[in-house]
Amino acid sequence: MSQVLVVADVTDGAVAKPTLELLTLARRIGEPVAVVLGEGAEAAAARLGEYGAARVLSVTDPALTAYLVAPKAEALAQLVAAESPVAVLVGSGAEGKEVAARLAVKLGSGLITDAVDVAADASTTQAVFAGAYTVHAAVTRGVPVITVKPNAVAPEPAPVAPVVEPVTVTISDAAKGARIVSVEPRAASGRPGLTEAAVVVSGGRGTGGNFAPVEQLADSLGAAVGASRAAVDSGWYPHAYQVGQTGKTVSPQLYIAAGISGAIQHRAGMQTSKAVVAVNKDAEAPIFALADLGVVGDLHQVLPAVAAAVAARKG
Repeated sequence: MSQVLVVADVTDGAVAKPTLELLTLARRIGEPVAVVLGEGAEAAAARLGEYGAARVLSVTDPALTAYLVAPKAEALAQLVAAESPVAVLVGSGAEGKEVAARLAVKLGSGLITDAVDVAADASTTQAVFAGAYTVHAAVTRGVPVITVKPNAVAPEPAPVAPVVEPVTVTISDAAKGARIVSVEPRAASGRPGLTEAAVVVSGGRGTGGNFAPVEQLADSLGAAVGASRAAVDSGWYPHAYQVGQTGKTVSPQLYIAAGISGAIQHRAGMQTSKAVVAVNKDAEAPIFALADLGVVGDLHQVLPAVAAAVAARKG
């Protein structure tokens, strides 16, 4: 069976959910081979094998963590030459897209970014121009390099017994032009990452700066918290949580927009959500045109009531 390289996101041995989604998509095309760039392959192997990775390639060259993305692209190019895969799948984070772009240039291959679906022939589906169009595309030259948005597909287990294979690569001096001098982990909030969360609760201008009801509902649902540009520009919430064209693009199973009017800038960041619930006092707000369920009401009353109902169900 043809092999598909899947670049795994592994931190301290833990496998990020989008990697499990990539493995699920890779199985449509061929046999997934997980690639761990850095430490943690042994600890992550069982989890990767649970979702179909019979082989786990472990690349532990110190340059992968000492420098920025160039060494990772070089390592992947060498793995592609050795493995001859039919496709390479990468997560659509900021780093993933840069690595994928550099890899495509090195391979002389076509590149597709931000796919929301991948078919058995490695053709893709994308949502473009703020979600106004759905595009079906396929790479026509070289090994397809595809980045996939988080939550594009539900991870489906396909257990196999994984084998970890250490791989040695050669990193050129040219790839060592930007050294990482320090790393500071972001303070943990206990909530899932915004771009990886299956449920996102976002607040906008209608919060009036009070994000407590948004956070309360998010915590009751095990969701991430997002914010509109208006809320971020007003200083009510950090920019790192902004959803929209100039913020992060999310594609959760459920997106709850509270006090958000639905300007095109915001819609560009969440239109590929599987289901949208809108809460707004203005019955004419554009967000209702996108919503699968709309609630006309004050979010400061609606959200706590929903959070209480969720808590009661859990109890």
